Amino acid sequence: MTDNFRVSKKSIKSRARLGILSLAHGQVDAPFFMPIATRGVVKTLTTAEISALEAQIILANTYHLWQRPGLKVIKKAGGLHRFMRWAGPILTDSGGYQVFSLAHARKITERGVAFISGVDGAKKVLTPELAVSIQQILGSDIMMCLDECAPYPCSRDYAKNSLELTYRWALRCLSYFQKKKIKKQLLFGIVQGSVYRDLRLLSAGQLVQHDFHGYAIGGLAVGEPVEKMYEVLDYSIPVLPETKPRYLMGVGKPEQIVESVKRGVDMFDCVIPTRNARHGLLYKFRTQRSNLTGSFYEEVRLKQSRFTNDLKPLDDHCDCYTCRNFSRAYLRHLFMSEETLGWRLATLHNLRFYLRLMEIIRKQIKNGRL
Repeated sequence: MTDNFRVSKKSIKSRARLGILSLAHGQVDAPFFMPIATRGVVKTLTTAEISALEAQIILANTYHLWQRPGLKVIKKAGGLHRFMRWAGPILTDSGGYQVFSLAHARKITERGVAFISGVDGAKKVLTPELAVSIQQILGSDIMMCLDECAPYPCSRDYAKNSLELTYRWALRCLSYFQKKKIKKQLLFGIVQGSVYRDLRLLSAGQLVQHDFHGYAIGGLAVGEPVEKMYEVLDYSIPVLPETKPRYLMGVGKPEQIVESVKRGVDMFDCVIPTRNARHGLLYKFRTQRSNLTGSFYEEVRLKQSRFTNDLKPLDDHCDCYTCRNFSRAYLRHLFMSEETLGWRLATLHNLRFYLRLMEIIRKQIKNGRL
Protein backbone atom coordinates (compact mmCIF):
# COMPACT_ATOMS: atom_id res chain seq x y z
CA MET A 1 0.00 0.00 0.00
CA THR A 2 1.08 3.60 -0.56
CA ASP A 3 3.03 5.16 2.29
CA ASN A 4 0.97 7.99 3.75
CA PHE A 5 3.08 8.57 6.86
CA ARG A 6 6.42 10.31 7.04
CA VAL A 7 8.54 10.45 10.20
CA SER A 8 10.15 13.90 10.32
CA LYS A 9 12.08 13.63 13.59
CA LYS A 10 12.96 10.99 16.17
CA SER A 11 13.68 11.81 19.79
CA ILE A 12 17.12 11.05 21.20
CA LYS A 13 15.62 10.72 24.69
CA SER A 14 12.79 8.26 24.02
CA ARG A 15 10.91 6.47 21.23
CA ALA A 16 8.84 9.61 20.61
CA ARG A 17 8.71 10.89 17.05
CA LEU A 18 7.19 13.62 14.94
CA GLY A 19 5.39 12.69 11.76
CA ILE A 20 3.02 13.84 9.06
CA LEU A 21 0.04 11.68 8.10
CA SER A 22 -1.31 12.55 4.66
CA LEU A 23 -5.04 11.87 4.28
CA ALA A 24 -7.72 12.57 1.70
CA HIS A 25 -9.03 15.55 3.66
CA GLY A 26 -5.69 17.02 4.73
CA GLN A 27 -2.42 16.45 6.51
CA VAL A 28 -2.22 15.75 10.24
CA ASP A 29 0.80 16.48 12.44
CA ALA A 30 1.63 13.57 14.75
CA PRO A 31 1.42 12.83 17.61
CA PHE A 32 -2.23 13.89 17.64
CA PHE A 33 -5.46 13.49 19.59
CA MET A 34 -8.87 12.85 18.00
CA PRO A 35 -11.97 14.34 19.67
CA ILE A 36 -14.78 11.81 19.82
CA ALA A 37 -17.70 12.38 17.46
CA THR A 38 -19.30 8.96 17.90
CA ARG A 39 -22.60 9.70 16.17
CA GLY A 40 -21.26 12.37 13.84
CA VAL A 41 -21.15 15.03 16.55
CA VAL A 42 -18.77 15.98 19.33
CA LYS A 43 -21.37 16.22 22.08
CA THR A 44 -22.73 19.78 22.54
CA LEU A 45 -20.40 21.36 19.95
CA THR A 46 -20.66 22.39 16.30
CA THR A 47 -18.01 21.41 13.77
CA ALA A 48 -17.16 25.11 13.42
CA GLU A 49 -16.29 25.17 17.12
CA ILE A 50 -14.20 22.02 16.78
CA SER A 51 -12.33 23.62 13.90
CA ALA A 52 -11.77 26.80 15.94
CA LEU A 53 -10.18 24.66 18.65
CA GLU A 54 -7.65 23.60 15.97
CA ALA A 55 -8.56 19.93 16.04
CA GLN A 56 -6.84 18.26 13.09
CA ILE A 57 -8.96 15.10 12.91
CA ILE A 58 -11.99 13.61 14.66
CA LEU A 59 -13.26 10.09 15.33
CA ALA A 60 -16.72 8.73 14.50
CA ASN A 61 -18.18 5.27 15.01
CA THR A 62 -19.25 2.83 12.32
CA TYR A 63 -21.62 0.83 14.52
CA HIS A 64 -23.64 3.80 15.79
CA LEU A 65 -23.90 5.59 12.44
CA TRP A 66 -24.97 2.36 10.76
CA GLN A 67 -27.77 2.05 13.32
CA ARG A 68 -28.81 5.70 13.18
CA PRO A 69 -29.33 7.63 10.96
CA GLY A 70 -28.44 4.73 8.67
CA LEU A 71 -26.37 4.45 5.53
CA LYS A 72 -29.15 5.52 3.16
CA VAL A 73 -29.29 9.00 4.67
CA ILE A 74 -25.53 9.47 4.87
CA LYS A 75 -25.02 8.19 1.32
CA LYS A 76 -27.69 10.57 0.04
CA ALA A 77 -25.93 13.43 1.85
CA GLY A 78 -22.69 12.62 0.03
CA GLY A 79 -20.85 10.95 2.90
CA LEU A 80 -20.20 11.69 6.54
CA HIS A 81 -18.07 14.77 5.92
CA ARG A 82 -20.88 16.56 4.11
CA PHE A 83 -23.57 15.19 6.41
CA MET A 84 -21.94 16.66 9.52
CA ARG A 85 -20.28 19.62 7.76
CA TRP A 86 -16.72 18.73 8.75
CA ALA A 87 -14.01 19.46 6.19
CA GLY A 88 -11.10 17.78 7.98
CA PRO A 89 -10.06 14.13 8.25
CA ILE A 90 -12.19 11.52 10.03
CA LEU A 91 -11.23 8.15 11.48
CA THR A 92 -14.05 5.66 11.94
CA ASP A 93 -13.86 2.84 14.44
CA SER A 94 -15.17 -0.45 13.09
CA GLY A 95 -17.67 -1.12 15.86
CA GLY A 96 -15.48 -3.71 17.56
CA TYR A 97 -15.50 -1.93 20.90
CA GLN A 98 -19.27 -1.49 20.77
CA VAL A 99 -19.49 -5.24 20.23
CA PHE A 100 -17.36 -5.65 23.34
CA SER A 101 -19.65 -3.38 25.35
CA LEU A 102 -22.78 -5.22 24.19
CA ALA A 103 -21.65 -8.52 25.72
CA HIS A 104 -25.16 -9.29 27.00
CA ALA A 105 -26.80 -8.86 23.61
CA ARG A 106 -24.46 -10.25 20.97
CA LYS A 107 -23.04 -13.52 19.69
CA ILE A 108 -19.60 -13.78 18.11
CA THR A 109 -19.03 -16.37 15.39
CA GLU A 110 -16.47 -16.86 12.63
CA ARG A 111 -18.79 -15.01 10.26
CA GLY A 112 -19.03 -11.91 12.42
CA VAL A 113 -21.10 -10.51 15.27
CA ALA A 114 -24.84 -11.12 15.52
CA PHE A 115 -26.82 -8.75 17.71
CA ILE A 116 -30.22 -7.20 18.28
CA SER A 117 -30.33 -3.55 17.24
CA GLY A 118 -31.07 -1.19 20.10
CA VAL A 119 -32.68 1.18 17.59
CA ASP A 120 -35.32 -0.95 15.86
CA GLY A 121 -35.00 -4.39 17.49
CA ALA A 122 -33.91 -5.99 14.22
CA LYS A 123 -31.48 -8.91 14.11
CA LYS A 124 -28.24 -7.84 12.43
CA VAL A 125 -24.84 -9.32 11.67
CA LEU A 126 -21.71 -7.18 11.44
CA THR A 127 -19.10 -9.00 9.34
CA PRO A 128 -15.57 -7.82 8.54
CA GLU A 129 -16.59 -7.18 4.93
CA LEU A 130 -19.65 -5.20 6.00
CA ALA A 131 -17.58 -3.14 8.44
CA VAL A 132 -15.32 -2.04 5.56
CA SER A 133 -18.28 -1.49 3.24
CA ILE A 134 -20.02 0.75 5.79
CA GLN A 135 -16.86 2.78 6.30
CA GLN A 136 -16.45 3.11 2.55
CA ILE A 137 -19.92 4.63 2.35
CA LEU A 138 -19.19 6.91 5.30
CA GLY A 139 -16.12 8.11 3.40
CA SER A 140 -13.82 8.27 6.42
CA ASP A 141 -10.14 8.96 5.82
CA ILE A 142 -9.06 6.07 8.07
CA MET A 143 -11.09 2.91 8.50
CA MET A 144 -10.45 0.24 11.12
CA CYS A 145 -10.61 -3.53 10.74
CA LEU A 146 -13.31 -5.30 12.70
CA ASP A 147 -11.81 -6.83 15.83
CA GLU A 148 -12.87 -8.52 19.05
CA CYS A 149 -11.81 -6.57 22.11
CA ALA A 150 -11.06 -9.05 24.90
CA PRO A 151 -12.13 -7.96 28.40
CA TYR A 152 -9.77 -7.58 31.33
CA PRO A 153 -9.14 -9.85 33.07
CA CYS A 154 -9.48 -12.81 30.76
CA SER A 155 -7.80 -16.20 30.51
CA ARG A 156 -4.86 -16.77 28.20
CA ASP A 157 -6.96 -19.22 26.15
CA TYR A 158 -9.70 -16.63 25.70
CA ALA A 159 -7.17 -13.97 24.67
CA LYS A 160 -5.50 -16.35 22.20
CA ASN A 161 -8.77 -17.38 20.55
CA SER A 162 -9.83 -13.73 20.42
CA LEU A 163 -6.65 -12.48 18.76
CA GLU A 164 -6.70 -15.33 16.23
CA LEU A 165 -10.27 -14.45 15.30
CA THR A 166 -9.28 -10.79 15.08
CA TYR A 167 -6.43 -11.74 12.74
CA ARG A 168 -8.69 -13.77 10.45
CA TRP A 169 -11.16 -10.90 10.39
CA ALA A 170 -8.34 -8.47 9.57
CA LEU A 171 -7.36 -10.57 6.56
CA ARG A 172 -10.97 -10.57 5.37
CA CYS A 173 -11.15 -6.78 5.82
CA LEU A 174 -7.93 -6.37 3.82
CA SER A 175 -9.11 -8.75 1.10
CA TYR A 176 -12.41 -6.87 0.73
CA PHE A 177 -10.58 -3.51 0.77
CA GLN A 178 -8.32 -4.65 -2.05
CA LYS A 179 -11.12 -6.32 -3.99
CA LYS A 180 -13.10 -3.08 -4.01
CA LYS A 181 -9.97 -1.15 -5.02
CA ILE A 182 -10.52 1.49 -2.37
CA LYS A 183 -8.03 4.28 -3.07
CA LYS A 184 -8.66 7.38 -0.96
CA GLN A 185 -9.14 5.70 2.41
CA LEU A 186 -6.59 4.01 4.67
CA LEU A 187 -7.10 0.70 6.49
CA PHE A 188 -5.56 -0.01 9.90
CA GLY A 189 -5.06 -3.43 11.51
CA ILE A 190 -5.52 -3.88 15.27
CA VAL A 191 -3.14 -5.71 17.62
CA GLN A 192 -4.87 -7.69 20.38
CA GLY A 193 -3.75 -10.25 22.98
CA SER A 194 -4.79 -8.73 26.33
CA VAL A 195 -1.81 -8.41 28.71
CA TYR A 196 -0.07 -11.63 27.62
CA ARG A 197 3.35 -10.81 26.16
CA ASP A 198 3.63 -13.80 23.83
CA LEU A 199 0.13 -13.23 22.48
CA ARG A 200 0.67 -9.52 21.85
CA LEU A 201 3.88 -10.31 20.00
CA LEU A 202 2.10 -13.02 18.03
CA SER A 203 -0.71 -10.65 17.05
CA ALA A 204 1.65 -7.84 16.05
CA GLY A 205 3.92 -10.21 14.15
CA GLN A 206 1.01 -11.63 12.17
CA LEU A 207 -0.37 -8.23 11.20
CA VAL A 208 2.90 -6.64 10.10
CA GLN A 209 3.30 -9.40 7.52
CA HIS A 210 0.49 -7.63 5.67
CA ASP A 211 0.72 -4.14 4.28
CA PHE A 212 -1.82 -2.21 6.33
CA HIS A 213 -1.59 1.58 6.21
CA GLY A 214 -1.20 1.72 9.99
CA TYR A 215 -1.41 -0.37 13.15
CA ALA A 216 -3.54 0.14 16.22
CA ILE A 217 -3.01 -1.32 19.67
CA GLY A 218 -6.43 -2.29 20.95
CA GLY A 219 -7.76 -4.01 24.04
CA LEU A 220 -6.07 -1.65 26.49
CA ALA A 221 -7.86 0.95 28.63
CA VAL A 222 -10.41 -1.77 29.49
CA GLY A 223 -9.62 -2.00 33.20
CA GLU A 224 -6.02 -3.19 33.32
CA PRO A 225 -3.54 -1.41 35.65
CA VAL A 226 -1.80 1.44 33.84
CA GLU A 227 1.58 -0.21 34.50
CA LYS A 228 0.39 -3.20 32.47
CA MET A 229 -0.58 -0.90 29.61
CA TYR A 230 2.89 0.67 29.57
CA GLU A 231 4.45 -2.79 29.70
CA VAL A 232 2.42 -3.92 26.67
CA LEU A 233 3.53 -0.82 24.76
CA ASP A 234 7.17 -1.35 25.72
CA TYR A 235 7.35 -4.73 23.99
CA SER A 236 4.70 -4.27 21.29
CA ILE A 237 5.78 -0.98 19.71
CA PRO A 238 9.22 -2.21 18.57
CA VAL A 239 7.52 -4.92 16.49
CA LEU A 240 5.48 -2.39 14.51
CA PRO A 241 6.99 -0.78 11.38
CA GLU A 242 8.85 2.49 11.82
CA THR A 243 7.26 3.76 8.62
CA LYS A 244 3.65 3.29 9.73
CA PRO A 245 1.53 5.29 12.21
CA ARG A 246 0.81 3.68 15.58
CA TYR A 247 -2.57 4.24 17.20
CA LEU A 248 -3.32 3.52 20.87
CA MET A 249 -7.08 3.14 21.01
CA GLY A 250 -9.15 4.70 23.81
CA VAL A 251 -6.30 6.31 25.78
CA GLY A 252 -6.39 8.32 27.89
CA LYS A 253 -5.50 10.56 30.78
CA PRO A 254 -3.04 13.39 30.06
CA GLU A 255 -0.07 11.71 31.74
CA GLN A 256 -0.87 8.43 29.96
CA ILE A 257 -0.71 10.20 26.61
CA VAL A 258 2.69 11.68 27.46
CA GLU A 259 4.07 8.32 28.60
CA SER A 260 2.67 6.57 25.52
CA VAL A 261 4.21 9.13 23.17
CA LYS A 262 7.56 8.40 24.83
CA ARG A 263 7.01 4.76 23.89
CA GLY A 264 6.40 5.59 20.22
CA VAL A 265 2.63 6.10 19.90
CA ASP A 266 1.44 8.63 17.29
CA MET A 267 -2.37 8.65 17.57
CA PHE A 268 -4.86 8.87 20.44
CA ASP A 269 -8.59 9.12 21.11
CA CYS A 270 -10.55 9.11 24.35
CA VAL A 271 -13.91 10.15 25.79
CA ILE A 272 -12.27 11.52 28.94
CA PRO A 273 -12.15 15.24 28.03
CA THR A 274 -15.71 15.43 26.73
CA ARG A 275 -17.36 13.03 29.18
CA ASN A 276 -15.68 14.56 32.21
CA ALA A 277 -16.57 18.04 30.97
CA ARG A 278 -20.26 17.16 31.15
CA HIS A 279 -19.76 16.15 34.78
CA GLY A 280 -17.98 19.36 35.69
CA LEU A 281 -14.44 17.96 35.82
CA LEU A 282 -12.04 20.21 33.94
CA TYR A 283 -8.29 20.23 33.33
CA LYS A 284 -5.72 23.00 33.54
CA PHE A 285 -1.94 23.18 33.35
CA ARG A 286 -0.20 23.99 36.63
CA THR A 287 2.13 26.52 35.05
CA GLN A 288 2.31 28.55 31.87
CA ARG A 289 5.57 26.85 30.94
CA SER A 290 5.57 23.84 28.65
CA ASN A 291 6.64 21.41 31.36
CA LEU A 292 5.25 17.88 31.14
CA THR A 293 7.17 16.34 34.03
CA GLY A 294 5.64 15.37 37.37
CA SER A 295 2.11 16.59 38.09
CA PHE A 296 1.95 19.00 35.18
CA TYR A 297 -1.82 19.51 35.33
CA GLU A 298 -4.62 19.67 37.86
CA GLU A 299 -8.26 18.68 37.91
CA VAL A 300 -10.87 21.34 38.66
CA ARG A 301 -14.20 20.09 39.97
CA LEU A 302 -16.52 22.97 39.23
CA LYS A 303 -19.37 21.85 41.47
CA GLN A 304 -17.30 22.39 44.61
CA SER A 305 -18.63 25.20 46.79
CA ARG A 306 -15.22 26.94 46.88
CA PHE A 307 -15.93 28.25 43.38
CA THR A 308 -19.25 29.92 44.30
CA ASN A 309 -17.76 33.43 44.49
CA ASP A 310 -14.60 32.82 42.43
CA LEU A 311 -14.66 35.40 39.62
CA LYS A 312 -11.30 34.42 38.16
CA PRO A 313 -11.12 32.64 34.79
CA LEU A 314 -10.81 28.89 34.97
CA ASP A 315 -7.27 29.16 33.57
CA ASP A 316 -5.49 32.50 33.13
CA HIS A 317 -3.19 31.01 30.51
CA CYS A 318 -5.79 29.26 28.34
CA ASP A 319 -6.83 30.86 25.06
CA CYS A 320 -10.16 29.04 24.69
CA TYR A 321 -13.51 30.87 24.43
CA THR A 322 -14.55 29.67 27.88
CA CYS A 323 -11.51 31.01 29.72
CA ARG A 324 -11.51 34.29 27.80
CA ASN A 325 -15.11 35.11 28.67
CA PHE A 326 -16.40 33.40 31.83
CA SER A 327 -15.52 33.03 35.50
CA ARG A 328 -15.35 29.92 37.63
CA ALA A 329 -18.33 31.20 39.58
CA TYR A 330 -20.42 31.49 36.43
CA LEU A 331 -19.41 28.04 35.22
CA ARG A 332 -20.32 26.58 38.60
CA HIS A 333 -23.64 28.40 38.49
CA LEU A 334 -24.43 26.81 35.11
CA PHE A 335 -23.70 23.33 36.43
CA MET A 336 -25.62 23.79 39.65
CA SER A 337 -28.55 25.16 37.62
CA GLU A 338 -28.27 22.23 35.20
CA GLU A 339 -27.92 24.58 32.25
CA THR A 340 -26.60 22.84 29.13
CA LEU A 341 -24.43 25.87 28.35
CA GLY A 342 -22.22 24.64 31.18
CA TRP A 343 -21.62 21.39 29.32
CA ARG A 344 -20.72 23.27 26.14
CA LEU A 345 -18.30 25.68 27.79
CA ALA A 346 -16.63 22.90 29.79
CA THR A 347 -16.30 20.72 26.67
CA LEU A 348 -14.71 23.57 24.73
CA HIS A 349 -12.14 24.05 27.48
CA ASN A 350 -11.28 20.38 28.01
CA LEU A 351 -10.79 19.74 24.31
CA ARG A 352 -8.61 22.83 24.01
CA PHE A 353 -6.56 21.51 26.94
CA TYR A 354 -6.02 18.15 25.21
CA LEU A 355 -5.20 19.72 21.87
CA ARG A 356 -2.82 22.15 23.57
CA LEU A 357 -1.21 19.16 25.31
CA MET A 358 -0.49 17.61 21.91
CA GLU A 359 0.97 20.90 20.65
CA ILE A 360 3.31 21.00 23.65
CA ILE A 361 4.29 17.36 23.10
CA ARG A 362 5.15 18.03 19.46
CA LYS A 363 7.14 21.13 20.44
CA GLN A 364 9.08 19.24 23.09
CA ILE A 365 9.96 16.43 20.68
CA LYS A 366 11.13 19.04 18.17
CA ASN A 367 13.28 20.74 20.81
CA GLY A 368 14.74 17.47 22.11
CA ARG A 369 13.07 17.66 25.50
CA LEU A 370 10.76 14.60 25.29
